Amino acid sequence: MEQKPGERALGRKGSRRVADKWAKSEVLRGDVGLARHLPQTKVMTEKSLDEMLRKWRMVYVKPIRGSQGNGVMRAELKSGSGGGRVGPRYVYQLGETRRTFSTYAAFYRSILEVTKRQGYLVQKGIRMLKHGGRPFDIRLVMQRSPRGVWEATGTLGRVAHPRKIVTNGSQGGTIYPTAYLLKPFASKALRSGMLEGMDKLAIRVAKRLHGAYPGIKELGLDLAIDRQLKPWILEVNTVPDPCPFTLLEDQSMLRKIVRYAKAYGKTYRLQCKKAKRGKR
Repeated sequence: MEQKPGERALGRKGSRRVADKWAKSEVLRGDVGLARHLPQTKVMTEKSLDEMLRKWRMVYVKPIRGSQGNGVMRAELKSGSGGGRVGPRYVYQLGETRRTFSTYAAFYRSILEVTKRQGYLVQKGIRMLKHGGRPFDIRLVMQRSPRGVWEATGTLGRVAHPRKIVTNGSQGGTIYPTAYLLKPFASKALRSGMLEGMDKLAIRVAKRLHGAYPGIKELGLDLAIDRQLKPWILEVNTVPDPCPFTLLEDQSMLRKIVRYAKAYGKTYRLQCKKAKRGKR
């Protein structure tokens, strides 16, 4: 019998690391409250990518197993004229490279060359808030405390590299305090409520995944905030890198993250080579 994405990962109950994005998404989707914050996601096929592009016009194509933004593409279906063409145009960007096609067949063939026919997902694109014309998302860290309860121990904002579509620090993203990035979009009271709401959402995610994978001790939750200020769960990483927290002026969150990690036997290298500190 053919194994579906996620089946093998779901069986490793004691593992601290769960690499399969589809498996984690399916676990979260079983919670109705969390499902409202999950962008529509499908395993990528020629048919599903076409359907999602027609429905949402912009989607993200990402490897089922992968980290640090590697292999993530933004794909768009554009109409009208552009670049000397009239009619639909299929566009995708990977890293700093952007390619345009006049037919879906050519577009899909090119994507298959990139993916090397490995397992990929296609996810509804969220129109994220921007800072200086560049999209940003929010990273939250959740950890099992020394008392054995889940806590949201850190939050920061990641602004995409000027020429890239991913926000990861390892891809040249710029790190800012979360509240600072939200300031142009929300009053102080609203920002406070948003931060509290994101923490609650993160804890709910952690408890849900811990129920399926009791071995996990820490999580990194990536949230996109849309123009209506709704948080969307983009991805959950079971091996979050706290390195970007070294770039914040306030080091209290980093100290707590490191302390909690030591309690469950983990230490970090904390060497940020590509992420940048945001200037304010």
